[in-house]
Amino acid sequence: MWKRWLPLALFGALAALLFAGIELNRVRDPNAIPSPLIGKPLPAFSLPMLHDPSRTVTQDDLRGAPFLLNVWGSWCPECRVEHPVVDALARSGRLRVVGYNYKDAPDDAQRWLQQFGDPYALILADEDGRSAIDFGIYGAPETFLVDAQGIVRFKHIGALTPQIVEQRIFPLLEAKAAP
Repeated sequence: MWKRWLPLALFGALAALLFAGIELNRVRDPNAIPSPLIGKPLPAFSLPMLHDPSRTVTQDDLRGAPFLLNVWGSWCPECRVEHPVVDALARSGRLRVVGYNYKDAPDDAQRWLQQFGDPYALILADEDGRSAIDFGIYGAPETFLVDAQGIVRFKHIGALTPQIVEQRIFPLLEAKAAP
């Protein structure tokens, strides 16, 4: 008698496991890829500025106030999607926004900024992508929230949305500002 019900019981158990997996994926943020940099200092770098390649910027130059490091490229379609969000964040004055131009020809990047606007306080240029390896950058867009001491507090892979800014970035900023 139990042999007759065994296949049905196995099917039910498998269906329950599949349903649980689907529900877990709905709850989990698909862009929340853990970063080994969270809670650690920004990697050491020395990169030229996009607008003035004769001037280099290091991680120490960016300390003193929290900032958002936004990885973008003129070749990146999702960067165009997130650009209004980055622009609005920069215009809000709540957080300094630093651009990280990734694997891009400087002329292409300059043209893209002329077309869509330049919300960045400054832009680092990583034309060959070598420094990006130390950041664990997979592609563009990616965004890092870095505190005033240069510690990475948050990383987001993919386009920023107003919800991510309001629900993830601003609360982290406020938590750090609280005594």
